[in-house]
Amino acid sequence: MGEHIVKSYDKLLEDLVTKISEMGGLAEKILSDSIASLNNLDVEFAQKVISQDKRIDALQKQIEETAISTIARRQPISIDLRECIAAMRVAADIERIGDLAKNIARRTMLISSENPASIAIIGLKTMQEVASSQLRFVMDAYVDKDLEKAKEVIEANSRLNALEDSVFRDLLTFMMEDPRNITFCTHLLFCSKNLQRIGDHTKDIAITIIYLVTGEMFIPDTSLAKQQRLGLL
Repeated sequence: MGEHIVKSYDKLLEDLVTKISEMGGLAEKILSDSIASLNNLDVEFAQKVISQDKRIDALQKQIEETAISTIARRQPISIDLRECIAAMRVAADIERIGDLAKNIARRTMLISSENPASIAIIGLKTMQEVASSQLRFVMDAYVDKDLEKAKEVIEANSRLNALEDSVFRDLLTFMMEDPRNITFCTHLLFCSKNLQRIGDHTKDIAITIIYLVTGEMFIPDTSLAKQQRLGLL
């Protein structure tokens, strides 16, 4: 990738990476805890999970302010400029991941009085495990500026899409079998969509990593996959 044009940027850029790594770790924790609160219908725990998102928001704001200030004051070029742009993009995606995970915890508070169909949550737990794994993997790729890891995350995103389709079918079955499951399972459908969107943001981070390393915007060819999912092929 070459050396930075101005060596004094190194400390500042390292600080950006450190903050983004902290954001990633917090987002992963909120994601895991949100599913745990849902699984146990634990309202008190869900409230604690929701409150954790404030730290992610604060870090995202700090990263954005630092990156914008650096671009305005130092007018970086080449890799240094891409570092700043990438930091803002990655921070924005992680902030959205935190929001989506927080929304799952909020669902816990809405359905805590419903008749739980515990078997209906199994698919969501699997989705969360896959999403968390992808998030850890892409954060490692960002820190290491690992192009191959980033591409693997993009390719692996199809697994989460497939799991969402499977969960959708399972939840519809539970609702048809027993109308008392309708409210509970409808909320779980929203949780499933949140998890799928988390996968999309993880993929977007991987695309940003490719831009950071190569200077080129990678556009994955998803047209075939989309047609297959829609049953057009």
